[in-house]
Amino acid sequence: MVPDLVRIWASGWAVSRRTPRPVEHPWGLYIEVGKPDQVGRHVLPHADEPSVRRAAAAVTVPHTWLKVPMEPVDVGHWLPQGWVVDKDEAGHLMAVDLQVTDPVVPQGYTAAVETGDGLIHVRLRDAAGDPAADGQMAVLGRATVIDRVTTEERHRRRGLGNFVMRTLADRAVAEGADLGILGATDEGRALYETLGWKVHAPLAACIYRP
Repeated sequence: MVPDLVRIWASGWAVSRRTPRPVEHPWGLYIEVGKPDQVGRHVLPHADEPSVRRAAAAVTVPHTWLKVPMEPVDVGHWLPQGWVVDKDEAGHLMAVDLQVTDPVVPQGYTAAVETGDGLIHVRLRDAAGDPAADGQMAVLGRATVIDRVTTEERHRRRGLGNFVMRTLADRAVAEGADLGILGATDEGRALYETLGWKVHAPLAACIYRP
C-alpha cells in the first residue's frame, strides 16, 4: 500500500507545486523542481537499499533531493559521500478515507474556495480582509493530495487549520475522490491525526550537498 500512496503523493505534489510531471526511473520517480535550494527530487516508492543506492548514485547536481518512506536515521547508512539526511525536512506520509463533515466557518472569518491550474484552494481571511489560513489540493481521480496547509502565526489555535482541512475533504468528495493523501511535518501530523488521518510511513529527506 505504501508504494501506491507514495506514487500518488508525488504526482499530486507535482501538480500542487506546478512542476513537470514525475518521470519514471528504475528506482522510482524524479520531479524537476528547478529551484536553487531544490533542483529536483527523487521520490522512492520502496524503502530498500538497492533503490536508495541507485538513486543516489545517479545524482551529480548539488541540491538534488531524495525522499524515501523510511526513518531518516536508517537511510543515512546507504548514502554515498556528499549526501546528508536533513532531519528538519523529514515528515510523515499520511492518508485517510474521506468523509463529508460540513464544517462551519470560524467566527470572525470569511472563507473562499477557488479553483485553477488543476488545484482547489481554500482561503480564510480575518475581519480586516487579511490572510489567516489556507490550503490547496490536487484531485487525481479517486484520490486527492492535500498540500501547503498553513495558518498565520497570530491566527493559530482557533480551529482554522481544522476548517481548511475539512473543507478540502468535502470538496474532494464532491469531485469524486474518496482517499486523501499528504506529506506532513511533525506539527501538521498532530492536527491531521485529530481529523482521523493515519501515518503510513515516515518520510526521510536526503539532500546532495557535496
